[in-house]
Amino acid sequence: MKFFSTFDTAASGMRAEQFRMDLISENIANAHTAKTADGTPYRRKMAIATAENKAQFDSEFSAASFDVSGEFDNSKSGTAAFNGGGVSVASVADNSDYNWVYDPTNPNAAQEGEHKGYVAMPNVNIISEMTSMMQATRSYEANATLVESAKAMAMKALEIGRG
Repeated sequence: MKFFSTFDTAASGMRAEQFRMDLISENIANAHTAKTADGTPYRRKMAIATAENKAQFDSEFSAASFDVSGEFDNSKSGTAAFNGGGVSVASVADNSDYNWVYDPTNPNAAQEGEHKGYVAMPNVNIISEMTSMMQATRSYEANATLVESAKAMAMKALEIGRG
């Protein structure tokens, strides 16, 4: 039943935001971890999300918009592209450089090169992480509200069907 795809889409968004919040929590917890198991400072992790089932969304949209050709033409609506069907976390990455703190007396300070006398510290900015956490929380709440609204509409449809 097509109606339940709404729940699947919202659930995928909630899973992606939960994963994002887990990564942000890990970043905050390791904001001052100067040495990990491999001897390097902790590197910030960031979730990269991608759209799922775009082809399925296009066919569903075509059916819903009475497009008899079965193909959705973006030029008709004036929009560039549609992505739908939910999201998934494609990868976890952040290639930004470490924060370099000048402390030549520290035994972990670089002894040569452009960072001589500097100590590599994690590239985690607490304020940025907290802002991202609030954004992820709001996105999660928006998906939860969508589920509640869809559930209320389904219940109302069932009530109409009984009457």
